[in-house]
Amino acid sequence: MDQSSVLITGSNGQLGSALSKQYPKAKAVDSNQLDITDSVAVSNFDWSNIKYIINAAAYTNVDGAQSNEGRVQAWSVNAVGVANLARVAKEHDITLVHISSEYVFDGSRAPHTEDEPLSPLGVYAQTKAAADIVVTTLPKYYIVRTSWVIGDGKNFVRTMLDLGKKGIDPTVIADDTGRPTFTGELVRAIDHLLTSSTAYGLYNCSNEGEPVSWANLTRATFECANLTNTVTDITNEEYYKDKPEAAPRPHNSVFDLSKLKATDFTPHDWKDDLKEYVTKEMNTQ
Repeated sequence: MDQSSVLITGSNGQLGSALSKQYPKAKAVDSNQLDITDSVAVSNFDWSNIKYIINAAAYTNVDGAQSNEGRVQAWSVNAVGVANLARVAKEHDITLVHISSEYVFDGSRAPHTEDEPLSPLGVYAQTKAAADIVVTTLPKYYIVRTSWVIGDGKNFVRTMLDLGKKGIDPTVIADDTGRPTFTGELVRAIDHLLTSSTAYGLYNCSNEGEPVSWANLTRATFECANLTNTVTDITNEEYYKDKPEAAPRPHNSVFDLSKLKATDFTPHDWKDDLKEYVTKEMNTQ
């Protein structure tokens, strides 16, 4: 694959920055260089040498999307912006790689398969589901549905490490279950799909390994960092009872990874990637 034929949107985010490292010769743009919500700007962009769009741009403030202002922004970036990219992808015969989320489900099934019906709960979730519907109308697309993303930027593991190093004993939700997806793993899966002539379509992607709660992920994080902080369990309902502005969340985020693995992709165990991530964080902070 010719890297110069790749356009990465949302290049400043956790995934976008990781993709830019994987494809240093790609054209990487943030919202200042290409506002995907602006249909005219998208139409006027130079698409002449682009064969692949990897859309890592997203409004990801799940709770913020519940506000009046956030609702508009979330729909604009996550749905309208994706529709704009889908339109030019079809016009210029471009393959669109779009990043989806477990939030498109209500979390009542376990594990989530690619053919599970959409059942989004909050505004953010609804915008992500809408984008999935748009992308599936294209002749050339990959939807990579992922969960609990951890990379270079604000994320759960980094937040817990910061609390731990400050001597804080956190209270963490123990009845939501999933698997982390480290950005290195997500980039590796995307590259595999693009370079292995894998059939177009929707693929679940996370790290492999035993599903874990947020509370136990925190304990595993502290263990990797040799921190002795105490983690107290709390239920989702208890945690959010005094947060009426919070969005509803799926209790189960575990994916069935068999479709991706059938393409000869072997996911890494999240515990291995967590150890590597924590070691790097502790050595750089």
